[in-house]
Parts: sequence; structure tokens; C-alpha cells
Amino acid sequence: MRSPRKRRRGDSLIGQVVAANVVLVTLTLVAASVVASLDRTGSDSVGQLVVLGLVLVLTFCVNLWMLQQRFDPLERLIDRIEELDPATPASLQLGGDPVKEIDRLGRSFNRLLERVESERRRSSHLVLRAQEEERRRVARDLHDEVNQALTAVLLRLEALAQDVPPEQSEDVAQLKRLTTQAMDELLNLARQLRPTALDDLGLVTAIEAQVRGFGDRTGIVAHLETEGDPAALDGEKQTVIYRIAQEALANAGRHAGASRVDVSLTAAGEGARLRVADDGSGFDPVTARRGGLGLEGMAERAKLVGGELDLRSAPGAGTEITLRLP
Repeated sequence: MRSPRKRRRGDSLIGQVVAANVVLVTLTLVAASVVASLDRTGSDSVGQLVVLGLVLVLTFCVNLWMLQQRFDPLERLIDRIEELDPATPASLQLGGDPVKEIDRLGRSFNRLLERVESERRRSSHLVLRAQEEERRRVARDLHDEVNQALTAVLLRLEALAQDVPPEQSEDVAQLKRLTTQAMDELLNLARQLRPTALDDLGLVTAIEAQVRGFGDRTGIVAHLETEGDPAALDGEKQTVIYRIAQEALANAGRHAGASRVDVSLTAAGEGARLRVADDGSGFDPVTARRGGLGLEGMAERAKLVGGELDLRSAPGAGTEITLRLP
């Protein structure tokens, strides 16, 4: 059977409040004893009452001062808790004179923050995994079902072209071109949702195809440099790298007005660095985070795998986005 732990009450909030009130009661009793021992019929009775009143006022002030000094750490703790942002990982740093109950409350709150952050990361991982699984399913359905239906339409148009009158042959040919265009756009959409190269050939090949396709679609000169082998990265990290590169390229094509985009990927063990830089018009990062550039989403994806996203831009100075994974 464990013996009960001895607790020091000198530095506890309860002990300090008790001590303050013991001082108050003691001083009051001393004052009362002094007054009781004096002759209150003499000319000094008024002075004695004044002394008693001053003693009581002094006692009250001392008690108030002591309680204020001891409760100040609790007020500072409340202020720090109110300043914390639940969406940002943080810990509560305590300072000042140690008070047992305040320290215990601070440690409990830090453990709560750790559990909240752990649950947030776990939920975000599940959301990310579910999102990628849904993208994979939709891409597969587009490729296997919708694309097959369009292929059947194209074959039927091919057969129909053999029998239509000459004056309608151009209409059938136009339908064939539109069907072929729809098939190409559908396949491109399926690759954007979930590139087969990322699953089949790896991250480097997927990003190479992404950069090449970006240059073909936009006419912007796009250059890729790779160093190291990202095979040691887990699937979630590879997906985050690919998605951030995809979003950064899309922003460069839609908003930057750039003539050149440089992409570099460096992998070392389980860590990696992705850099996407353009020579476009740039922007103010503070206001852009509230816009529709998807910067918050990219930063959130980076946090999910323990990384950080660094954005550097200024009007007229281009944009550089760097993802670092430890």
C-alpha cells in the first residue's frame, strides 16, 4: 500500500489564501484584545477607536494585497489561454512565481492541446486519404465507364459515316471531332484527379508529366530539375508533393502572367524539398491568403505530413513557393 504523498502547502493557492486569512484573524484578535484591556471611559477612547480602525483598515489592505499577488498568476494564465489559436499548434508557457495549482492547470491544458492537435492531425489524415480515394474512384469511373461510352459513340459514328448521304458527311465528321475532343478532355481530367503515373511509375515521372502538360497547355516555358530518389517517401508525402506542385503550377498559369516556371524536386531519405518559382507579376502574400489561390489548402496539406510551406512574392517580383518535408 502506497503511503500518501506529503504536499507542501506553502506554495499552493489554498495554503496562501489560508495564510492570508490567518494573518487577518490574528491581527483582528490582537486589536480586540488591546481595546478590551483599555479604559474606554477616559479621554483616550476616541484615539483608541481610531487606532483600532487603522489596524483593521491596514489588515484589510494587507489581506487584499496578498490575495491579489497570489491570484495574479491565475489571471495571467487565463490571458494566455484566451490568446491561443486552436487552429495553430502551440503550447502554454508559464512564467512568474510558481504556484502549485496554476502549474498543474497549465500542464493539464498543455496535455489537452496535445490531444486536440493529435486528433486534428488524425482527422486531417483521414480526410486526405478519403479525398484521394474518392479522386481515384472518380478517375477510374471516368476512364472505365464514361470513356468507354464515348468510345462506343465514336465507333457508331464511324459506322454511320459509311452510310450517310454526302451532304451529311460533314455533320458526322464534326460529331466525330467533338467526340474525340470530349474523350481527350475526359482523359486529361481523369489524369488530374489521380494520375496513373503517380501510382504506376512514381513521383518523379508524375511531376515530369505534369510539368510537360502544363507547358503544352499554357505555352509557358516550364523546366524541371530533380535530385535524389523520392522512393523512400511514403505515399501521403508523395501525394502532398504532387498536389502542391499541381496547385502551384495552376496558379502560375491562371494568375501570374509568367513566361517561365522553374520546378525543382530534391529528395534525401524520408525528406524532400519542392520549389516552384515563376517570373510573373507577383502579389502581396498577406492579401492573397484571403483570396482564391489555394494557399491555405497547400499550407494545410504540408502540415498534415509534418512539413512547412514557404511563400515569397511581391508585386512585380514573381512568386516562389517552397515545400520542405523533414
